[in-house]
Amino acid sequence: MRKANIFILAVIVLSFAIGIYLYPSMPEQMASHWNAAGQVDGYMPKLLALLIMPIISALLLLLFVAIPRIDPLKENIAKFRKYFDRFVALIIIFLFYLYLLTLLWSFGLKFNMILMLVPAFAALFYYIGILVEHAKRNWFIGIRTPWTMSSDRVWDKTHRRGGKLFKASGIIALLGIVFQDHAFWFVIAPVIATAVYAFVYSYTEYRKEKK
Repeated sequence: MRKANIFILAVIVLSFAIGIYLYPSMPEQMASHWNAAGQVDGYMPKLLALLIMPIISALLLLLFVAIPRIDPLKENIAKFRKYFDRFVALIIIFLFYLYLLTLLWSFGLKFNMILMLVPAFAALFYYIGILVEHAKRNWFIGIRTPWTMSSDRVWDKTHRRGGKLFKASGIIALLGIVFQDHAFWFVIAPVIATAVYAFVYSYTEYRKEKK
């Protein structure tokens, strides 16, 4: 087993252990969803609330373990595997952090959930930029459009540009800490803009290649 997977498995086991240990002290209905203003707008029974995040993390681990094995272009994934492994670990840490925040809230510690998540999203987006810059053409990881999947040149150019934009999105997201009333938009808007730009950019680069 890869070292990254051992670390991820340890985090998942810890999540289950924390949930089981805290079960008796949790309220029967636990907050499970927050709106864009950081206010609770959804609840679920405590058993489900305590188990859903560890279960999702475990399922994601299985998916991420399978991807390098089943991708028809798995030899390309091997070329940036260390960046992929770190990304998987970061995703699981992100979910674990979110899990801990929900537990703290249920213990009575109230805070603005969106603001607490801003640094985590910023770090995640920034590392996605690093991953994207190093990704080689494959069917699961990266900016997969009809045009990037049809040309290594278009793939490489789109991912170099997209990687820089994702890193910029991570930095912009941090502004949500300063402009707290608009924190949600500082997190989500740059990423949406990056995705749209990368889609259009890959098409224009493919057209240039064909000409």
